[in-house]
Amino acid sequence: MSDKVHNKDNRIIETTLNNMYDAGKRPPERIFWFLVVAYLITNVVVSSTATSGGTISFGEHSIQVYTFAGVFSSISNMCVIFMSVYYGKKGYWSGLTLLLIQLPLVLLSIIKGHNLNSIPGVFGSLLTMTAITFVYFNGKKIDNYQKKLRDVAVTDILTGIPNGFACDELVNTLTRRNEPFANVTINLNAFKSINDTMGFDAGNQILMDTAYRLKSVAESGETGTFDFVGRTSGDEFSLIIRGYKTPDELYKVIQIYDEAINKQYTVLDCDLFVSASFGYALYPEDGDTLDSVISHSNIAMNEVKRKNNGNHILRYTEDLNQNKKLIEMESKIRSAIDNDRVFFMLQPQFDMEHRLRGFEALARIKDKDGTIINPGDFIPVAEKVGLIDKIDGIIYKKAGGFIGEHIKKTGSKVTLSINVSVMHLMKKDFIDEISSLLRTTGIPADQLEVEITESVMIESLEKAMDRISTLHMMGIKIAIDDFGTGFSSLSYLSEFPANLLKIDKAFIDKLLTGETSKQYVAGIISLGHTMGFDVISEGVEEDEQLEVLQRIGCNYIQGFIWGRPLLPEDAEKLITD
Repeated sequence: MSDKVHNKDNRIIETTLNNMYDAGKRPPERIFWFLVVAYLITNVVVSSTATSGGTISFGEHSIQVYTFAGVFSSISNMCVIFMSVYYGKKGYWSGLTLLLIQLPLVLLSIIKGHNLNSIPGVFGSLLTMTAITFVYFNGKKIDNYQKKLRDVAVTDILTGIPNGFACDELVNTLTRRNEPFANVTINLNAFKSINDTMGFDAGNQILMDTAYRLKSVAESGETGTFDFVGRTSGDEFSLIIRGYKTPDELYKVIQIYDEAINKQYTVLDCDLFVSASFGYALYPEDGDTLDSVISHSNIAMNEVKRKNNGNHILRYTEDLNQNKKLIEMESKIRSAIDNDRVFFMLQPQFDMEHRLRGFEALARIKDKDGTIINPGDFIPVAEKVGLIDKIDGIIYKKAGGFIGEHIKKTGSKVTLSINVSVMHLMKKDFIDEISSLLRTTGIPADQLEVEITESVMIESLEKAMDRISTLHMMGIKIAIDDFGTGFSSLSYLSEFPANLLKIDKAFIDKLLTGETSKQYVAGIISLGHTMGFDVISEGVEEDEQLEVLQRIGCNYIQGFIWGRPLLPEDAEKLITD
């Protein structure tokens, strides 16, 4: 039964190749018979015209009828040539038979009937025989070569098993037929280290041995299912499984392949053990198109490699897409860092009389097509994967350079606020980085403000206090960002060497919803003033919010009502106006 299924799969791929190369696409059968009939009719016409003594008049000219014999003889030979070219073996032998039948009749006509006008026809027939023989046997060589090319198109050269194209075509056919199957992506673990330490010959031997093991299991029938194995790229293989009854049975089938790979390899007289990660997706449950089912099995495989917890087999689930999005966003962030697509915008801060206090530097990145990626999308990912400090460093230098240059030119007293994450703050060279920033940009220390989230006081206050105190002693302003969203104690606040509290936008959004919300914000402002801090409210967008904040004693505001984030050239205009 397994052999029948493999043969069926091979026919699917063969059909695809025929479609690609137009092999097997011959003209309709009726055209063949039309050529046969046309050949016979023209030969009858040749025979009758060759022996005719009549003439045909065209105006003042008279033409002997027998001269038309050559014309019809050429037409009949063309029919034979077309048969040989378009109908292969059948056309060649049919045409050759017709010519061999005709030739003795023509010779008999010449010898017995003394019809010398047919002599050119003999040579025409011999020439046609030679031509179709050459066409046929040369065509066979071309067909054989084409077959080799087609075999290469579906075969992995190194391992001899089907390649990625063959796997994709089978999956595509199965999805078109709505036939259930599991697509399994198999990736060898730590394969690069084998290439690096033992060389590519050893790596190639591992790939060939792995392909042989997978193919042997698929063809042995021991799984009880119908399995198709291919190598899609590098150290990655594909396994297409049909005929399983339950998900548990499918899992056990994949385990058989896992065990086959995990057995000992002997390469260059060295005993090695290789493991693999298996990610799989079911059609149509986990993906209802070729792209989705393959993509989802790849996602599951990548999750196995990411976790690296000893469980080598994982089925795709919808929640894995979050990891895919994280990976994609991480790739975009790294690309932006490497290709200088990280830039800054400046959001202005004002006192309550609408006088400019300074700017908060905001990190922005562009995708490779030039579109700006939402900071709410990339900042959490950058923090999670440890890239936020690199982004911060770029913003510090670019924004600091811009503001420093403006201060040198105009003597402006604007403050530049920069954000620092907990991870960045805790880096051992953070103080050196800020010192270098002041030195290279020329910004006076009292015009630089470092914003630290309230979470520092919860997670790392004791460790961070020395750094924050050092910044404060350098004359740098300290702001507590997003105040009110955490749970910092008053004792910590009293010890924190800050200059400014920033009230989170979430509280400003609720400011007008009721007296309780208004009193809460008023309480934060009062607390800040009691401890000697100025207070700035973020996200102020409405006139009513501004009026309330003025009444309850807020010192500064930041928000769309007076200033959206600006590009450097627009910020410069705001400073100089």
